[in-house]
Amino acid sequence: MNGTPATADIVELANKGLTGPLKILALLTVLSLLPAIVLSMTSFTRAAVVLSFVRTGIGSMQTPPTQVIVGIALFLTMFTMAPVTDRIVEDAYKPYAAGQLTESEAIDRAVVPIRSFMLRQTREADLALFYTAARLEFPKTESQVPMHVAIPAFIVSELTTSFQMGVLVLLPFLLVDIAVASTLMSMGMMMVPPTSISLPLKLLLFVVVDGWHLLTESLLRSFV
Repeated sequence: MNGTPATADIVELANKGLTGPLKILALLTVLSLLPAIVLSMTSFTRAAVVLSFVRTGIGSMQTPPTQVIVGIALFLTMFTMAPVTDRIVEDAYKPYAAGQLTESEAIDRAVVPIRSFMLRQTREADLALFYTAARLEFPKTESQVPMHVAIPAFIVSELTTSFQMGVLVLLPFLLVDIAVASTLMSMGMMMVPPTSISLPLKLLLFVVVDGWHLLTESLLRSFV
């Protein structure tokens, strides 16, 4: 008779979800994985890689500084991921905070918009690559794609897309470098470093065409 209330309390505690210490442990685990989540499951990778290509193309290895590039990439990521974040808050966090969902149900709901975003940006060939490697049957719907397949396929697609955009960014700067080097050689000024002349010209070209506006617009449109 004395054990019945204790058993009922344990059952009630289990139904409520994780206990306080386990919630703290889960929160610390999520925080420790947050950098990896930002890098692998959002638009950060594409933005950071393309911005790095711009700096390389201009030829000024320290301008803008790496901290600035990372900051721009983070805020662009926050902007592009805002609809996904809003869906997670509305569909998962608010019902969980109101006690309508358990932890596992909230996580399942939170995964849906993230997976949908990743699959929209993932090439079918990259997704098929990991399905073939895992010897799994190709899915018919988004909900059938497991996260351990969606994430690496998304990362490979993001790297491919960012390098494609990087090539388009580098081409105009490469043409300027070739034109400057050819002009200096034809004038017999082989002792003059081409970068001392091409750098101001590339900066001028970038400013005249409003390069940061075009670059940001291209990045945002690539996620639409």
